[in-house]
Amino acid sequence: MSTSMTGRTVLVTGGTHGIGLATARALASSGAAVTVVGRDADKTGQVVEALRRDSGNDRVEGMVADLSSQAEVRLLATDFAAAHDRLDVLVNNVGGFWATRHVTADGLEHTFALNHLAPFLLTHLLRPLLEASAPSRVATVSSGAQSIGHIDLDDLQGERAYRGQRAYSQSKLANLLFTYELARRLEGTGVTANALHPGVVRTRFGQDDPSFPYRALLPLVRPFLLSPERGADTSVYLASSPEVEGVSGKYFVRKKARPSSRASYDTQVARRLWEVSAELTGVDAG
Repeated sequence: MSTSMTGRTVLVTGGTHGIGLATARALASSGAAVTVVGRDADKTGQVVEALRRDSGNDRVEGMVADLSSQAEVRLLATDFAAAHDRLDVLVNNVGGFWATRHVTADGLEHTFALNHLAPFLLTHLLRPLLEASAPSRVATVSSGAQSIGHIDLDDLQGERAYRGQRAYSQSKLANLLFTYELARRLEGTGVTANALHPGVVRTRFGQDDPSFPYRALLPLVRPFLLSPERGADTSVYLASSPEVEGVSGKYFVRKKARPSSRASYDTQVARRLWEVSAELTGVDAG
C-alpha cells in the first residue's frame, strides 16, 4: 500500500482468516490501528501476534465475538466504543455459506443472521462513533452472487423452502440494499457506505457445511482462485484510498465502481428490508 493509514482506527469483522485477515494485514502494515474480530479466542490471539510481528505495528488488537448472536454483536459494539474514541473505517467482512438450514441462538436462520443482520446491527450501533469520526467509511463485503439474489420478504429466513445458494445469494443482495439505503440515510454526515465483490477467492468459505457441487468442484478449481490478498484488494482500496473519499452508495469490483443487479436499486424493497431488519434486531428503524 502507498496510502498511509497512520492515525486511523479500523475494525474488521471476520478478521482472523481469508479476506478479512488479508485486509487487516494490509491496513496494519500501512500504520492503522486495527481491531480484528474473530470467533475463537486462541485463534484471534495468534492472529494479533502475527499481525503485530509482520507489520511492525503494535496497534493491532483482537476482539472475540460470534456475530451470528445479536447479544455478542451488541457486546462487541459496546466494548469497542468504550475502548476507542474514534472509528475511521468499519469493514463488514464476516459471512458464510451453509448448504443446510441452521438456526442461531436468536432463533434466526444462520445465513441471513450472519451475512446481513450482523453488519446491519453492528453498523447501527457504531454509527454514532463513525459520525463523530467523520470523514469515515463503511465497506461491506457482498458478492457477485447478488446478481442472482431475490429478496423474499415473506420468507426471508427460508422457513418454507431453504436452499443454500438461494439463502446466500439473498443475503448478498441484502448487503447491497442495506449499503445503498445506509448511504442515503448517512448523506450529509461525512460517513460513506460502499459495498464490494472480492472475486472468487481461495479461502475456507463454505467448508463447514458444503454443498455437493462445492465438494466435487473445489479441488478442480482451487488452483485458479484468487489469493486472499488479491481478494482483499478492493476492501483495502475502499478503506484507504483517497480516490474514494466522499464516494458513497456504490458497488465496487476490482477497485472500480460497477452497476449491480437491477433488484439492488429497488428503493421500496430496501426500505422494507431496513424496517424488517430493525424489527428483528430490536433497533429504531429511523
